[in-house]
Amino acid sequence: MTNQGKYALNQNIKFGFLEKIDVVKLITDCKDRWYNQTLTQVNDCVVRLGVFNEGEFPFHKHEEEDEFFFVLRGRLTIELENDCVHLEVHQGYTVPKGTIHRPKISEPTAVLMMEGKGVKPTGD
Repeated sequence: MTNQGKYALNQNIKFGFLEKIDVVKLITDCKDRWYNQTLTQVNDCVVRLGVFNEGEFPFHKHEEEDEFFFVLRGRLTIELENDCVHLEVHQGYTVPKGTIHRPKISEPTAVLMMEGKGVKPTGD
């Protein structure tokens, strides 16, 4: 696990092929302020779970990879350089590669993210 201060960033793949993933249990068990866990790999991409209990993540970008967010619980704001996107439960949004962004929340929120397996959560 990589722990950068107040962010628990787990890039190891937690579940292999043919393993059941109980996302609700992972969300319920999470006590971290800002948690990111790689759940599984699908071809050249990974599926990550983000459980965000307070605050925001630093502005960052991914030069070579797009990043998809899908809200499972709560509300997610994605701040961009010149815009803000507000997502409710069961809404998704793709941030294109090279775009400076930061996820931000005002209530506990859980999201699934899909991105290339080489993407670092903190950006390039």
